[in-house]
Amino acid sequence: MTAPRSCLFVPADRSERIAKARDSGADSVIVDLEDAVATGAKLAAREGLVAALDAKRPVVLRINGRDTPWFDDDARFAAQRGVGAVMLPKAASADDVAALRSRCGDKPVLALIETARGLAAVNAIATAPGVARLVFGSIDFQLDLDIEDDDEGLRAYRAQLVLASRVAELAAPVDGVTLEIDDAERVSADALRAREFGFGGKLCIHPRQVSSVNAAFSPRPEQLAWARRIVEASDAAGGAAVAVDGKMVDAPVLSRARRLLSAARPEGTA
Repeated sequence: MTAPRSCLFVPADRSERIAKARDSGADSVIVDLEDAVATGAKLAAREGLVAALDAKRPVVLRINGRDTPWFDDDARFAAQRGVGAVMLPKAASADDVAALRSRCGDKPVLALIETARGLAAVNAIATAPGVARLVFGSIDFQLDLDIEDDDEGLRAYRAQLVLASRVAELAAPVDGVTLEIDDAERVSADALRAREFGFGGKLCIHPRQVSSVNAAFSPRPEQLAWARRIVEASDAAGGAAVAVDGKMVDAPVLSRARRLLSAARPEGTA
């Protein structure tokens, strides 16, 4: 399967919601031990997850950051078989990633870039052993840099995550959340903006956001039809120059077409 498009958060202290999240259509479920759980409830939340984890349907576990008293125990807990990957909040250095992996084993790491320090070190973080994907914690990033606008004000920083991911040969990064739960148009617009920037997915805070995000990061029917025409014409030409829809098909165009086809989900999936 290609990299997840929609990544849905579930509070770790509401483990009964994990099953519903798995059935929501989200490509990935993130069980959140960090922001979603109150300080006094973190230990109980972690202990309560043991029975809810399923090795056949692994989740991503967002642990508490390295600068917190819960990091060591969270990171060791993440070694369990029902955890498929670990999300590291406020990743600020490659050493943060190494500290996590020394405790959780060889689990893939999703590094949350949500501070100025994290962005300044984004290339080192992206190439750190074990990092599978970068994630933009846009809300915390705005707070850290005192940026009020979540569109123009963040464009340069979003572009840096996309570039760093490509240079490190990672999957395209995941964009941050949209706080409006019931505004499908806003969710769709934010997801489409992220896609246009080169992101490959988006964080979701409610199941109602999932379908809009999946749609934004999936090839449209007309795109797939174009891609099929390109590939079929190229194959029929046996590598010779060919034109489709009045335009020459060169190597980048063919690669784009193949990429679109590979991103299409099988029949019957979201």
